[in-house]
Amino acid sequence: MSQFWRLDGPLQTFILAAQQERLPQVIYWGPPLPTSDDCATLAAAHTMDVTGGMLDANPELSICPESSQSFPGQPGLMCRDAQGRVLRPKFRFVKDLAKEHSLCLTYADKDLGLTYEAHFELTASSNILTCWSRLEATQPLMLHWLAAPVFPAPQLSDSMMSFSGRWIGEFQTHSIPWRPGIHKRESRTGRSGHEHFPGLILPEIGARNTIGRAYGFHYGWSGGHQMIAEELPDGRRQIQFGHACDSHNGPAQSFETAKLYAVFSDRGINGCGTGFQRHLRDHILTFPKASLPRPVHYNCWEAIYFDHDLSSLKDIATRAKDLGAERFVLDDGWFGRRDDDNSSLGDWQIDPRKYPSGLDPLIDHITSLGLQFGLWVEPEMVNPDSNLYRAHPDWILGQKDQLLGRQQLVLDMARDEVIAYLYDCISAILETYDIGYLKWDHNRTLPLSDVTQTEGTYALLARLRAAFPHVEIESCASGGGRIDFGILQHCQRVWLSDSNDALERSRIQHGAALFLPALVTGSHVGPRLCHTSGRVFDMRYRAWVAAQRHMGFEMDPRELDAQEAQILTEVTQWYKDNRDWLATADILRLDTADPSVLAEMQRAADGSRFVVFSNQLDSAQHILPRPLCLTELDPKAQYRLHLRNRNEATSLSRGAPLLKSQDLQASGAWLMAHGVQLPYAMPGSIWVVEGRKL
Repeated sequence: MSQFWRLDGPLQTFILAAQQERLPQVIYWGPPLPTSDDCATLAAAHTMDVTGGMLDANPELSICPESSQSFPGQPGLMCRDAQGRVLRPKFRFVKDLAKEHSLCLTYADKDLGLTYEAHFELTASSNILTCWSRLEATQPLMLHWLAAPVFPAPQLSDSMMSFSGRWIGEFQTHSIPWRPGIHKRESRTGRSGHEHFPGLILPEIGARNTIGRAYGFHYGWSGGHQMIAEELPDGRRQIQFGHACDSHNGPAQSFETAKLYAVFSDRGINGCGTGFQRHLRDHILTFPKASLPRPVHYNCWEAIYFDHDLSSLKDIATRAKDLGAERFVLDDGWFGRRDDDNSSLGDWQIDPRKYPSGLDPLIDHITSLGLQFGLWVEPEMVNPDSNLYRAHPDWILGQKDQLLGRQQLVLDMARDEVIAYLYDCISAILETYDIGYLKWDHNRTLPLSDVTQTEGTYALLARLRAAFPHVEIESCASGGGRIDFGILQHCQRVWLSDSNDALERSRIQHGAALFLPALVTGSHVGPRLCHTSGRVFDMRYRAWVAAQRHMGFEMDPRELDAQEAQILTEVTQWYKDNRDWLATADILRLDTADPSVLAEMQRAADGSRFVVFSNQLDSAQHILPRPLCLTELDPKAQYRLHLRNRNEATSLSRGAPLLKSQDLQASGAWLMAHGVQLPYAMPGSIWVVEGRKL
């Protein structure tokens, strides 16, 4: 008996095939196929040969590879019964539920009392395939590993793009060569993590940002996770994503993976990036008022730290408003007796020493300026020096003698009483004051990876959002330590990094653009002297880097001289003038001939306009810039290009490139094939080119 299932979208086809009621395998995933192609023929043509030193048939690389089938690689499921006996299920078909763009397959091992479900949903508008697995047991069992539906990796790929990072250095991209055996990345810190972002891009040989075929994956989970990319002895390759091993810390009868988002692109790596950007923006994010433009953000952290003074804060808010800010966020230090990071987490009551009349005097001033007021919280954490810990030392996650992180412990979010306490504290503040925004921080890793910790956090966020639907929430975790599509089902913004160093930000934003759209990605103009790197950058550079994403400020506006204030005001106004179309624009990374240049193009959803940011990170490898080829334009259309900041050309730019003095009109074909010739640029500067389709 043969079975076939097929999902078709405008940009891809996905086909599963099963024999003898066994679990299916992916026999095709790639460019759209004609409906006339016969699946039985394709499945037969997918069959590999057998030679010496092998079994007499190739064990199937199914959506959940089974060790009971002599599979030579990582199984998709590893578990034990309550007595510790290893279970090796042999699943057989039960039923399917097939619709035009979705599929649910159910299999069972009746002898072991196990039922396995695999879900697939293809979203045509974003080109994303969303998949997840579910396991049910008639008796409690201990789960070691359950993979989301397993995908084959392309044979024409010689390397994979993997993402690592650290505090103030998130979304670093690495090229990992394929070789026999397992390449494994596992985050056991209890967050999606700085160190191992749960994403993977598999470019085929010759693929770049703008051309070639590529496959992308993202595991939408905010806790510990694992990724396995394995090349089997016979040369086949598999990709597995799931929760971190043993993060279910007790026996249970029901288990479910997070959603695995997968995408195929024949438009280069950018096709993966735009698929993820669009899917998050259009199918996951829910804004309190989606019709409103993204407000220019001001956060006071790097201006005052813990030194809260009402008159100073009012002055700062007034200056931020004059620069163009539309939201003011009061950061850490407003509660308990919080004069540094040693105390008071968990005591979510306003500090009467700093705010004897509560927050009303500050909020009244801020709202009188026309600004929205936001507040920093870190609900999942507790300091040993806090009233909460002294009353409930049993509420912490992990051992009492564990190492502290940033002088704090983690609350056990699996406890109903913890969720209830945090909800009561936060809701009391939101009910009392006019607050439209929460910056939700998470400043230490967890002592252990525990699925219930993440599920408890999701539940608290969902309950708060249901009660206060007007409040927007930002996910911050020492910067980018908790960024994934799971947390973004409950939040509307991410703090990409604690680094406001404009050069480092450029690199981080470039990597993150493969998964995140601009409207959710917070980017702030930092102080003249960067607090995390000690470097000094011109205001033009700082402002234009921030304007590439959801723009904000995070410096003391009292330090600005008149020229800096004018530049920042002008760039902020440019952001406001363009943010409506930028909110739904695709971020397209451009291929550059010079590694010192980092360039991207943000193209409107209807293709009518775009903006190019060409960032000169370092001294160029050549005396003069090389042409910058654009992408995703209509080759037959004419475009007019304007160098927005041509007046920033330095004295070392002595020639006469056309864009220095006038606009350029040319065809999309020429702009993509020949490219734009920009003036000479100093390190730490950006050219901004605006384009319109005529």
